[in-house]
Parts: sequence; structure tokens; C-alpha cells
Amino acid sequence: MLPFKLIYSDDYFLPIGEHVFPAEKYRRIRDRVLELGIAEAKDILAPSAASDDDILLVHTPQYVEKLKKGMLSRLEEMALEIPFSPELVRAFWLAAGGSILAAQHALKDGIAVNIGGGFHHAFPDHGEGFCMIHDVAVAIRRLQRDGLIRTAMTVDCDVHHGNGTAAIFAAVRAPSDTLPSATRPASSVRPGRIRNAHAGDVFTISLHQENNYPPVKPPSSIDVDLPDGVGDEEYLGWLDNALSSGLRQFKPDLLCYVAGADPYREDQLGGLGLTIEGLKKRDELVF
Repeated sequence: MLPFKLIYSDDYFLPIGEHVFPAEKYRRIRDRVLELGIAEAKDILAPSAASDDDILLVHTPQYVEKLKKGMLSRLEEMALEIPFSPELVRAFWLAAGGSILAAQHALKDGIAVNIGGGFHHAFPDHGEGFCMIHDVAVAIRRLQRDGLIRTAMTVDCDVHHGNGTAAIFAAVRAPSDTLPSATRPASSVRPGRIRNAHAGDVFTISLHQENNYPPVKPPSSIDVDLPDGVGDEEYLGWLDNALSSGLRQFKPDLLCYVAGADPYREDQLGGLGLTIEGLKKRDELVF
């Protein structure tokens, strides 16, 4: 039995047909942790869908109405990059409910994992890059509304910049452009670039490949713009610096980790060079 909870529903499946986004991955993760004996069935909790009021803590009434009534324009559907359907809306609302439940249990047990979610490209008034709504932001705002937390930090290790997260929590750029650390790793290629900013009640960190989607990267509290091909050792050095710097500047009541697997060196949408062992060490470092 795990000392924390996993959050999962079969209805996390996104009904998008043949697509570069592997819609069955959430079920396969659930099946794998049970198969390997990492978790038992009683370790896994099924979420309820977020309410419309929860979603409206982050997203505009106009956008929520478009989603609920199926009124997205052709351009809005193109930006979303997945085919719209009412079933898709229900799946995203459920993922947001899963992130709320995971955040609530993290406060009780020290950690919880939503096997779905992490939709960091969603903005208050539109979706992008396979992300309809921002479940992590919804979870943070819901816990703040309920008085369970005051501050939060997001740590985003997807290969793609967390542009929706940065926009929702609207960091204001500060003059510093390097991390205050004497251990910044050397590089055989052009070094990664730090963009440092000041945040309000949510501090955002994004560690991502610079020459990759999205083309416009609004400022996070700390952005680490990595050059192509960065491998395990250098990546872990940059992550250690970013975490150390962030936690010197800010004391979160809750830390939300977006653990993208796409920095893996064979990922078809990424251009970094991490191994499976490097991804494991990355996660260990954040934990």
C-alpha cells in the first residue's frame, strides 16, 4: 500500500481518435503501477468532475460558455489542436476535478499524484496545444478560495514552456537575468538562459527547450530556456539551481509539479537528450 493516493478515472480518456497525443496513456500508467505491484487498487481514488464555478476561478465566463455549448470558432479549434466534442469537455472537467482532489490529499499526506491533467497550455480565454482548460491552476485557485492554502508554486518540467501557467499567474518581470547560484553547470553548447521574474501568490518555474513550442513564451517567475540536446547532468544542474533559487525567494504552501515525460531523448515532439534514468533523477530531485 502506498503512503499517498493516486487519482485516476477511466473517463480521463480523451476521445480524439488517431492522434499524436496518446489518449490511452493514463489507463496504461494505472495498469502498469498495478501490474508491477507499485500500488494497490485501494491506493487509487476516482475524482468527481470540477464544477463550473471551479473552472470560472481561472477561465472567463465567455470561454466556459463556448465550451459548454460547443461554440468554438474554427480558429479556436485549430489552436486547441484536438477535435472538439462534448465528451472532450467532460474529460477535461474531470481532469480538473482530479487535480483538485490530488491537491487536497497532498495537504493531508504530503504528496498525491493525479495520473491525468497537467494541461499547462490553456489560457483564461482559450485553449492551445492539446490543453482545453488549466486543471492545475483551477486546483490552486480552488484551494485558495477554500482557505486551505495561501501560496503555491508550480514546477513545470515538460519540454514545452508552460505559457498558460505563466499567463494565468502573470509574473511581473524583474531585472535579474541569472540564477543566484555558484553551481550553474558548464555546457559544451550554448548555455541555457534564465529569465527571472517576481510573482504574487503563485510562483511559477518552467524548465523547457527554448527552440520549441510555443513560439511566444510569457514570463514565468523563473524560466530556464534550454538549448537543443541538453542531457541528464546539465539538465539536473539547471533544475537544481531553479528550485534552489525559487525556494529562497518564495515559501509555497503547496507545490504543483507538471512532470512531462517529453524531455526524453526519443520523444517525437521534443529535442532534449534526457535518458529514462535522467527522468527518474529529475523526479527524485523535485520530490
